[in-house]
Amino acid sequence: MLYDPTERRIRSFVTRAGRLSTAQAKAIETLGPKFCLPYVKAPADFSQAFGRTAPLILEIGFGMGDTTAKIAAGMPEKDFIGVEVHTPGVGSLLKLIGEQQLANLRVIQHDAFEVVTHMIAPDSLAGVHVFFPDPWHKARHNKRRLIQPAFVQLLCSRIAPGGYIHCATDWQDYAEQMLQVLGDEPALKNTAEGYAPRPDYRPVTKFENRGLKLGHGVWDLVFTKR
Repeated sequence: MLYDPTERRIRSFVTRAGRLSTAQAKAIETLGPKFCLPYVKAPADFSQAFGRTAPLILEIGFGMGDTTAKIAAGMPEKDFIGVEVHTPGVGSLLKLIGEQQLANLRVIQHDAFEVVTHMIAPDSLAGVHVFFPDPWHKARHNKRRLIQPAFVQLLCSRIAPGGYIHCATDWQDYAEQMLQVLGDEPALKNTAEGYAPRPDYRPVTKFENRGLKLGHGVWDLVFTKR
């Protein structure tokens, strides 16, 4: 059964205020009207939003947006939708969009479950990126993790055949859960024997680099839709 948005569910995020810098606030004010898409309970016409028809990649939880901007800059032939709930992150990515003149990137500030359920049409995505989601590392909080069977099934319904889902985490037990959940989804096929090499398009973040130097692991998982 696909995810039912009318059911009570456990959210995978906690909305926190966060400090909004002057530059982030200015980016929201000046660039938000063009690059932020409003949440609506209907399939969005992304070709109209971008002014073209191109392969569409969805990123869920882009944080401060550095990785998202780098990937979009490196793939100008594709369009990207970044979904994030936290306002400072939205402001940060909008600032990067302005500085780098990224015409192929739009932002939705809303709950990803609802965005995927209502705004993304079936079989319309070329790919989905979920990089370093909150690990909810305490055992009693594991149920809050984003990558769960019902949500993965929902994502698969929105990915076109041949499209992909790429997850990355630096928490080993979450990586193991991701591998189990993605591997159990019959619509998906693993591109590797277990974990995948980091694709060239995903840059290594400063935080990730520090962790790697300290011997911490990072796990990428890339599955394609059958």
